Amino acid sequence: MKQWMYAITNDMQSGRKRGLIVSLQLVLVILGCSPGPVLSTEAPENTALNPANNTAYVKSTLGLFDISSFDVYVDQEIIHLIASGKRSAQNQHASIRYTRSEDGGRQWKNPVTVNESLPAALASRGNDVQLAANGSHLVSLWQTEGEFPTMGPMVSAYSPDAGQTWKRGANPAMDNDGSQAHIDVIADRKGNFHAVWLADPMENGYQGLHYARSIDQGKQWSQPVALDDSTCSCCWNTLALSPDNKLAVLYRNTAPRDMSLVQSLDAGLTWRHASTVGDFQWKFEGCPHVGGALKFAGTDHIAQLHSVVWTGVEDKSGLYHLSSSDNGQTWSIPRKLGSMATNGDIAARNRNAVAAIWNEMEPDGASIFYAKSEDGGATWSTPKRLTEAKYSATQPKLVATKHGFLAVWTEKNKQHSSELAWYVFE
Repeated sequence: MKQWMYAITNDMQSGRKRGLIVSLQLVLVILGCSPGPVLSTEAPENTALNPANNTAYVKSTLGLFDISSFDVYVDQEIIHLIASGKRSAQNQHASIRYTRSEDGGRQWKNPVTVNESLPAALASRGNDVQLAANGSHLVSLWQTEGEFPTMGPMVSAYSPDAGQTWKRGANPAMDNDGSQAHIDVIADRKGNFHAVWLADPMENGYQGLHYARSIDQGKQWSQPVALDDSTCSCCWNTLALSPDNKLAVLYRNTAPRDMSLVQSLDAGLTWRHASTVGDFQWKFEGCPHVGGALKFAGTDHIAQLHSVVWTGVEDKSGLYHLSSSDNGQTWSIPRKLGSMATNGDIAARNRNAVAAIWNEMEPDGASIFYAKSEDGGATWSTPKRLTEAKYSATQPKLVATKHGFLAVWTEKNKQHSSELAWYVFE
């Protein structure tokens, strides 16, 4: 039995707006049991960054007291991980730590503090600190506190030495008085970095999707441009790069509240609307606080585009996988994942080996499940459980390397603070 409830939340996303923008947050309440498969296992107490027994399921705080946000990124088979959180129960300054793994997520380097002399991160799950890498060049973007305590401008930091030292770059939005949130950043195959975010620079009272690029590894950014003047105000955005260096952005549109795809075929110089990913025609005036996922699989000329999107449309609510063989112009019939799934991500090791991960809503909270496909998403394995709902695990992210898949998420420990957890599987 399902029951939908609508709760009022205050979303103040416009930079200099002093008025209150009220949005509706969609809250899912489940009555009764979820029919998903149950493989009950207790989460280990291991909190080491590099466990001696090399277990697949590990937890860590990267030396922080409480993890509020993270991002994970793959470049040349190296997994880069960045996380923000409080240094201690008394110190509210949100520190940012960076680490990397060269063996698919089994062993990690000692964490480095990114923002020792930079502004603190105003980041939370769904509005996470972001990271991209190209060789030894890394760029991180995050929101910091501005005129109001719950909103503020972007901060850009770059590292020329594989994350050992970090310097402050220019703000891609070129507006430090405004508010920029729900950021994403990606590096293309020529070493250029591309960023998108939500902002209201003209103070229209609604958010738009904005873009800028850096051709000097994050030091400076191009003049920002609007990719869509009116979007959903509080759902995360996702950048993806094709094997032949084409850019794509997945974001939640305004009317209807479905996921839209915009593309650039010339490294961000021009953009076009490509399609709607899951044309559910969802009529909804609030904000569901759920974005989507987008990944390319394969090689030049035979690449396939995979996406997972969530909709709250009546009688079809849930998380869906779709694929495209024509660069996002048309999409497969949506295939539902899980029973009451949300907050999904997707990754691919090649054109055939694809995996999806998500939050499964259960009577006592949210757990995490994943499923795999060996035929490019045409069929999926029986979902497998990674966490119990009692750990409050949320918003998992998934990446792939030659070593396998790595799932990363945040969950609560016995002290009720959040820590990173990750799981390696093939």
